[in-house]
Amino acid sequence: MNNPQQPREYDAVLGGNSPSMENTAVLGGIEGVKLRLQNPDLNVRIAALEQALNYGEQGLDLVIEGLKDESGDIQNAAYLILNKRTESRIKQLLQKPNHEGLKLEQIEVVTINKFGEIIQRQPRVARYFIEDLGDGVKLEMAAIPGGSFMMGSPENEEGRSDSESPQHQVTVPSFFMGKYPITQAQYQVIMGENDSSFKGDNRPVEQVDWINAVAFCEKLSQKIGKPYRLPSEAEWEYACRAGTTTPFHFGETMTIDLANYWPRLTNPDGVKDETTVVGSFGIANNFGLYDMHGNLCEWCQDRWHNDYENAPTDGSAWVDKTWLEIARRIDIRVVRGGSWNNNPENCRSAYRIQLHHDFRSMDVGFRVVCSSTMRTY
Repeated sequence: MNNPQQPREYDAVLGGNSPSMENTAVLGGIEGVKLRLQNPDLNVRIAALEQALNYGEQGLDLVIEGLKDESGDIQNAAYLILNKRTESRIKQLLQKPNHEGLKLEQIEVVTINKFGEIIQRQPRVARYFIEDLGDGVKLEMAAIPGGSFMMGSPENEEGRSDSESPQHQVTVPSFFMGKYPITQAQYQVIMGENDSSFKGDNRPVEQVDWINAVAFCEKLSQKIGKPYRLPSEAEWEYACRAGTTTPFHFGETMTIDLANYWPRLTNPDGVKDETTVVGSFGIANNFGLYDMHGNLCEWCQDRWHNDYENAPTDGSAWVDKTWLEIARRIDIRVVRGGSWNNNPENCRSAYRIQLHHDFRSMDVGFRVVCSSTMRTY
């Protein structure tokens, strides 16, 4: 029987006569794996997790411990390794919340080139917590890590408008955001009504103005005991981009295989363009969010400003009244994301439009956020 403490054929051993090759281990056996798991270099630690599986149950336990690591990258690597295993105990383990109370879930992120061809498919791990809204209706909230990004669009981006400039750096604290736009079932269970044009429990709710979107957040907060709200415009774009700088989170363009926008393929049965069930395209961004481009435009907290001059840089909502609102006694809010009724240029990460706060439409909905500091598990 092999002894996991002893070096294997390809392990480099301290004190050996042969020099170790570049990127190889410097200590054999499972003790060497443990040592490399303490290395400050993330790539070394991730490689050690993969090597750990060569050492039976002891190695597998090391990978399981990786789920509790402080580094999200190590957690991701451990989860992706374990998700390939077939043992029932591993499957049961992965179904449980992690030490932060979050459900880990493997997602697929794609990158496309300017011709719309998929050039990369990458497995990643998203983190969610789940709210029980009652009547069997759940709300999944994705963990959005804090960070900085360039908000707005560069001058050479096709389809951009002056309202998307100047580009400016914004630092956004961590928060949680709805995995999907609010669905009709979720809206019904909280508000007791559903005026959507395209009926379906798992379709996004539409025909909701900004006033009622805010009212939904207030009632949800009362029911759950956490402060839910609409996202700030900066939070929305940061979450949509998820670390990318291209016009769309999947690349330079978008295709009908990735999102719901106009025009769709000609349907011989004469079926009209309309909303689709949330998440039906199966394509997430790096944060585990779906339908950020198309399907429905989404309300944000912010009042409309014609550009980003003097905009907040801390991720907060820009709610100062403009002279136009004061003069005309109106309330104009920001809408993001594009819809089933928009062309690709109007579904970009930086795209923004203005709507009166009491405007209702079959192509406008919303999703919710809450502060990461207010979690209760």
